[in-house]
Amino acid sequence: MSLTELPLTPDYDAWPIDVELEAVSFTPRLVRVRWSDGRVSRFHGIWLRENAADDTTVNPATRERILDLSTLPAWPEIEGAEIDAAGALCVDFAPEDRRLRFHPGWLRAHDYDNAADPEAPLVPVTTWQGGPEASPDTLDAAGLLDTAPDGEAEEAILAPALESVLGKGLVRLRNLPTEPGSLEAIARRIGPVRPTNFGQLFDVKAKPDPDSNAYTSIALPPHVDLPTREYHPGLQMLHCLENSVEGGQAVMLDGFAVAEALRDRHPEAWTTLTRVRWCYANTAKTTDYVWFEPMIRLDARGALLEVRIADFLRGPLQTAFEDVEPAYEALMTLQRLLHDPAFAIRFTYRPGDLVIFDNRRLLHARDAFEGSSGHRWLQGCYMERDEIRSRYRMIRRARRRRRLAAEA
Repeated sequence: MSLTELPLTPDYDAWPIDVELEAVSFTPRLVRVRWSDGRVSRFHGIWLRENAADDTTVNPATRERILDLSTLPAWPEIEGAEIDAAGALCVDFAPEDRRLRFHPGWLRAHDYDNAADPEAPLVPVTTWQGGPEASPDTLDAAGLLDTAPDGEAEEAILAPALESVLGKGLVRLRNLPTEPGSLEAIARRIGPVRPTNFGQLFDVKAKPDPDSNAYTSIALPPHVDLPTREYHPGLQMLHCLENSVEGGQAVMLDGFAVAEALRDRHPEAWTTLTRVRWCYANTAKTTDYVWFEPMIRLDARGALLEVRIADFLRGPLQTAFEDVEPAYEALMTLQRLLHDPAFAIRFTYRPGDLVIFDNRRLLHARDAFEGSSGHRWLQGCYMERDEIRSRYRMIRRARRRRRLAAEA
């Protein structure tokens, strides 16, 4: 590659250069750069060495790292650093006697010295309440399956839908096909489907000899699906093929909003439900899934990670003797909040609707319906949160690529 061309990056992404490198200085273990907007960034030599894009560091075919730092002759030290004619950062490393170049757009995007929160969500997370006038974010998805995969027309439908799921945990798409099985083709526009003991796709309709309350016409209380699993599915999709019954209205609640209300109004109950590990069990005729986890789970930084609320899938509480009554008191406090209509969005499925929601955050419920009054048929599937985040990152990457192409 010519020194007048920008170097590759250690990934397949596209990194526009919004701010140029202006000056550089170094010590044996540190490079300090000043950008044209005045920002100063510091990069450790060891970090630069393992994030180079040359073929001693990454496999050019896969962009996966092949460098084992422990095999270097010594700790990589910096003998020189400058900005070359292409605007890239050039660093000379000893004792390898190796010059490596770094793309300024990639460096700026990965400036850990100035990063406010490198783990910030892709879309700001907004908790919400319901009420009589509330409804899910609703988008027209007509023609989605006619668009070219990964094309701009597909992106125009998917991008706002993914943003609603990432930010609010919920979106409703309308005007999709109603052919049985079309859900899988729709879901694969986002990512792989996660099969479970209920199948790749599952049919939510009243049927004889049901293996879940969902496959009856009775009301379902607010719940997440499959809390009985070590990792209960991150996303759920419910696609309406038919709905002509009386009743059966869908109900959605933001479990994070309910948890925050519990923390604010009943801090002792909050503490108990984030600590006590409940038993979740699905001891069915042909399977036996059991898992223990708190009802409200926080991540390493103390932020809400997931809720596991499903009364009909709780097994016998198995905890310290002195925790039993406080646990049930906290549970009943939470249950009373779940009955508050201020948290609930209510709506009726119509054929062609697809509701996508975060199954580790959103609670869904259903009113009872009269099975003899018509037909109600939803098809559902699961996938992981990782898939929707990956798909959204790919959309942002495509936008950056188009921008670079336009600038070129």
